[in-house]
Amino acid sequence: MTHHCTKFSGHWKIIVFDEESFQGRRHEFTSECSNVMELGFETVRSLRVESGAWVGYEHASYQGQQFVLERGEYPQCDAFGGSNAYHIERLTSFRPIACANHRECRMTIFERENFLGRKGELSDDYPSLQAMGWCNNEVVSSTSSTFFKIYFTFQKQSCLRLSRQFVCYQYPGYRGYQYIMECDRHCGEFKHFKEFGSHCQTPQIQSIRRIQQ
Repeated sequence: MTHHCTKFSGHWKIIVFDEESFQGRRHEFTSECSNVMELGFETVRSLRVESGAWVGYEHASYQGQQFVLERGEYPQCDAFGGSNAYHIERLTSFRPIACANHRECRMTIFERENFLGRKGELSDDYPSLQAMGWCNNEVVSSTSSTFFKIYFTFQKQSCLRLSRQFVCYQYPGYRGYQYIMECDRHCGEFKHFKEFGSHCQTPQIQSIRRIQQ
């Protein structure tokens, strides 16, 4: 069965399976799915992204851990998180991500909430924010010497607003929890770490990269 997106049909395609290694029942999607259990799946255990970029969620209705799903094959649940530091047991909802022109990627990060404190502009991939000069004594939280407090907004150019999407990671080297940042969510402004996602419990972000279409 194929589920089509009426607004952006043809830009995205994902095939999900209810067993590992692309076995069992399958469904094709070109639009969002808020709950695979409504299709008779207990969870998604493997998938193929044939076009576009997607974000998967641990729970229904786009809640819980987030996973960037770029073009390629994911034969088991642990592959959804890449180098995620946490065991992944389920993927229950997912949706497309609009991203295209990396030449126009811009992000401004701040060391304190509400866009206060030291700030810096990013336009590339950064496997370690500490290595690029965000040292512990400048952006450390009050509870741990390894936590970075970073809050950010996207530079706004309305004609390019769908081209700038990033994924932030809890640890250096693109590891740990993932937080997908899109300029068409929260108006491109994330004033507090609780806006990063329903699973975010800390402002700890230590690596950032652009999402690949």
